[in-house]
Amino acid sequence: MSDAAPPTIGPDPGADAAEPDPGSGSGADAATPMVELREVTCWFGDVVAVSEVSFALGPGVTALLGPNGAGKSTTLRLLCGLVAPARGTVRVLGRDPRTDIDVHGQIGLVPQQEVVFDHQDALEFVTMAAVLSGVDRPQVAALRALDAVEMDADDHRPLRTYSRGMRQRIKVAAAIVHEPQVIVLDEPLTGLDPRQRRHMTDLFHALGEQGRCVLVSSHVLEEVERFGSDVLVIAQGRLAAQGDFHAIRDLMDDQPHHLRIRTDRPQQVAGRLLAAGLIVGLEMVDAETVVVETSDVTAFRRRVAPAARDAGAHLWEVVPLDDDLDAVFRYLVGRP
Repeated sequence: MSDAAPPTIGPDPGADAAEPDPGSGSGADAATPMVELREVTCWFGDVVAVSEVSFALGPGVTALLGPNGAGKSTTLRLLCGLVAPARGTVRVLGRDPRTDIDVHGQIGLVPQQEVVFDHQDALEFVTMAAVLSGVDRPQVAALRALDAVEMDADDHRPLRTYSRGMRQRIKVAAAIVHEPQVIVLDEPLTGLDPRQRRHMTDLFHALGEQGRCVLVSSHVLEEVERFGSDVLVIAQGRLAAQGDFHAIRDLMDDQPHHLRIRTDRPQQVAGRLLAAGLIVGLEMVDAETVVVETSDVTAFRRRVAPAARDAGAHLWEVVPLDDDLDAVFRYLVGRP
């Protein structure tokens, strides 16, 4: 397979153009979020899976990040209308996915569970998904979706012979074959090799750039960083944070920022920063390196160069050590 950009998932160029159906599409105006949860709580028996979760999403790719058991899959199932909230409201394209059957045609789901029919081949399975979604020319749509995930429609082996990564890609093809506006993917990169992961990530971004709302869950930080910086962090069933993880880190005033400074006079530079009240802790690493903690990173960044100048030092490097998704995730979920 080539490393070419993923093809656009869109109307079949060979099909006759049709006027939009006033009863189809988003069912909401441009100001309405494509996906919205408001104070949603869901429990199973005595177990609270999701507690008072609220967020709203528009077009583009958003990563749903959290440890296993945090409530990610339940959140996605709520969005697809597969479970009902005990409290709160769920809206997809302005409608209730639990009661409004019409909105189901605008949702594509890649579940974490295996959901392929082992006796079918790839083209049969994805064509069946297109038929069930009421797609015109279902086999043409299936061919286009298989091409998008780099699967060979001429491979007639039964799906039971496919590797886990290949079945994952088939599930993605089945989820996008009807060109949904909202695409929900639960751990979709499991079992894929590095090149396939890169291609699938590119595909998700391409779908987001087409104006679709793409929500991808993962517990793997490296995967989430590929999806982009827009994240929902869920821990113990609650939404811990939402937005750009760099901005989330900057708002964590209770967590000192750690930065590494490399200079020819680390003790003198650190001493001036400490005397100015710009750092609250330091650790000498070697003759040229000191790690400092600051509770006001903006003021620190503004004054570290003047401090080095006043100390007669050459400032070679100032690197934040916890301005990344890994640190943000650890802080939010309380992991060491």
